[in-house]
Amino acid sequence: MRNVFMTSQHRAANVAATMAAAAAMVCATAGAQNPSITSGQAFPVKPVRYVVPFGAGASPDIVGRLMADRLTRLWGQQVIVDNRVGAAGVMGTAYVAKSPPDGYTLLQCNVASSAIAMSLFAKMPYDQVRDLAALTRIGNMPNIFISHPSAPFRTLKEMVAYARANPGKLSYSSGLPGVSPQLSMEFLKLLAKIDIVNVPYKIASQGLSDTIGGQIPINMSNLPASVQPVASGRLRALAVTSAQRTPQMPNVPTVAESGFPGYDVQSWYGMCAPAGTPVAILDKLNTDIHTVLRIPEIQQRLTELGIDLAPSTREEFEQYIRAEIVRWAKVIKDAGIAQQ
Repeated sequence: MRNVFMTSQHRAANVAATMAAAAAMVCATAGAQNPSITSGQAFPVKPVRYVVPFGAGASPDIVGRLMADRLTRLWGQQVIVDNRVGAAGVMGTAYVAKSPPDGYTLLQCNVASSAIAMSLFAKMPYDQVRDLAALTRIGNMPNIFISHPSAPFRTLKEMVAYARANPGKLSYSSGLPGVSPQLSMEFLKLLAKIDIVNVPYKIASQGLSDTIGGQIPINMSNLPASVQPVASGRLRALAVTSAQRTPQMPNVPTVAESGFPGYDVQSWYGMCAPAGTPVAILDKLNTDIHTVLRIPEIQQRLTELGIDLAPSTREEFEQYIRAEIVRWAKVIKDAGIAQQ
């Protein structure tokens, strides 16, 4: 007859097995409730906030809404664009740096708040390398010198000559101090030894609108926001800041071609998440963003906006950001731009 009574060893083994099964069930339940501790394959299970640290209608916002729309379709979860404006992107970036590291708050990182700001501002509420995890670069784009058609110059050379003959009488609109369009002009002013007054705007698109309206003769913008105003004749393109001409405006010379050899300034966009986000989530985000960037319609639209696509691994993007921090620190020092 089979012994129906368990020995103490049998009872201990059964208790251990039961506890192990219960622990596995707890972990599985926790994983379902908190995708950040799973492999990442279930992510996302709720809406995702995508912080664009610049205003609606500006070039970063145009790119951000394209990405958010396609990620929404890919994930079946709403990706909400959150424009958090202030201090050349620093306020929005700080918000993400302090957000829970669970993948549900993402940042459109950029040259201004992820590289330039490290040297431009005396006190920073975050450290780009320490507090944010690089996901991927989206692409690079030139900035552009543009003017109202009524301005008394048609080329960058003529603008420089006019500024030299009329020191302090010209003004230009840009975004907040510290963004790459503003530094593009300040760098030219240093090289050309000219005095053009900066009129900063909290929202870059407002500065562009005032130049279109004729209130301010010159504007500095990222290329994407200026493509349509230039194509329609509301603005005149003087020069692009990249080393090579852009396919979107092949007849517009570079600053280097306009008398300043070696001049090369570009903006860039990428995506970052709070540091400490689980690696599985970071890897999935990198994969899914690349999936979006391979969509022909997205490639066509970003190319039309003047963006040279440059998706990367997480490690490549982190190294790129580190190099940009060093590069802009030197530009700011050489140009004698005071910390704010």
